[in-house]
Amino acid sequence: MSIKSLGYIGVNATTLSQWKGFACDVMGLEDVSSRLGDDKTHYFKMDDHPYRVFVQAAEADGLAVCGWETNNQNGLDDVAAALSSAGVSFTWGDDATIAKRRVQNLLSFTDPAGNHHEAYWGVVSDFKGLNSPQGVSGFVTGDQGLGHIVLPAPNFDETSQFFIDVLGFGLSDLMKLRFTPDPDEPVKRLWFMHCNRRHHSLGLLELPHPAGCIHVMTEVNNVDEVGLCNDRRIAADVKLTGTLGRHANDHMVSFYMQSPAGFDVEYGAEGRTIDEWDAYEVFESTVVSFWGHDFSVGHAD
Repeated sequence: MSIKSLGYIGVNATTLSQWKGFACDVMGLEDVSSRLGDDKTHYFKMDDHPYRVFVQAAEADGLAVCGWETNNQNGLDDVAAALSSAGVSFTWGDDATIAKRRVQNLLSFTDPAGNHHEAYWGVVSDFKGLNSPQGVSGFVTGDQGLGHIVLPAPNFDETSQFFIDVLGFGLSDLMKLRFTPDPDEPVKRLWFMHCNRRHHSLGLLELPHPAGCIHVMTEVNNVDEVGLCNDRRIAADVKLTGTLGRHANDHMVSFYMQSPAGFDVEYGAEGRTIDEWDAYEVFESTVVSFWGHDFSVGHAD
């Protein structure tokens, strides 16, 4: 596989100040916009990468792009070749975009569900670590990347085939969901996919979503950091969308909250990693979590 990790996400925002409060005061990310940004784009740091989240001024809130990291130009060329062979159009980044992303080279494309992506290589870094304004000790990144993202995929067969057959993601596990007791409600498929030793870096849900994203997960070093973030969420009056729980698939202890963009952020610790995928058995789960993760709170007034 040429894609090695989820490297960054880009977010569209109608109000940049809301994102600064959420990213810094609640999540504990470091605002590095004074070094990298301008009055229309803000950047937030999690580790020794220059940033992991950028937020750009826009007319509507939502996910703008997923950035997928490759090791080198050969890896990026492999992605380009795979897209070309599948008849998927893409564009190489211009000098201005490459400089803005702080990378050596990139290309951009759209998946069959209409989600926007970039693939890139060669992060430009000064190797400064995280200086969290909330004292967060660190996020689990490195070869596991930013975390994971779950994207809407109403045309599920075409989209899942694209990520597996064209981009080389592997299937980690799957679910078949109904959100009501009605047996006539159509089943929605939810597949989780990997591109490194993190249990999953990508999820696809067979539903549309107005924000262009279901949720993004960031992982911190320990459960205490999860609890401290939840305290900050309460103090900031950020909406809880999923109570504390431990997932059955990736074993993450986490809670969910609503971001200013309208998609959720999962904030967790103790995520599962798989060192030998060839020995791993893909499974279907009939429960989301071993305990907790009550998502009905997200629908409460």
